Amino acid sequence: MKKSHGPAFRRTLIPLEHCKSCKGKAVIQGLFHHLDCIDCHASGWVRADGGEPLSLQDLVTQLSFNLNAAQDMLLTSKSDLKPVGLLNYYDQNNRRGAGGTNYTGD
Repeated sequence: MKKSHGPAFRRTLIPLEHCKSCKGKAVIQGLFHHLDCIDCHASGWVRADGGEPLSLQDLVTQLSFNLNAAQDMLLTSKSDLKPVGLLNYYDQNNRRGAGGTNYTGD
């Protein structure tokens, strides 16, 4: 059975993009000082599908969704990374020290 009226049971992720007027900075350079961008309600974000600003309630929810997704992506990518450069050299045992221990030259 499809829902025909009332609020949605679940919030959906709305694709966002940077505001074209302020370029995502939330302010526009006035003659002597910064002014709040009126095209995005001084948030720097608008809907990607139409360019309309979101209401403040929806904006907070959508930014929370995007922040949680970015944190999850960062945590999963962090576990896949191996140390590079000197950090990798310091972590492995080169058996050049006394008794075959690690020697880094410090």
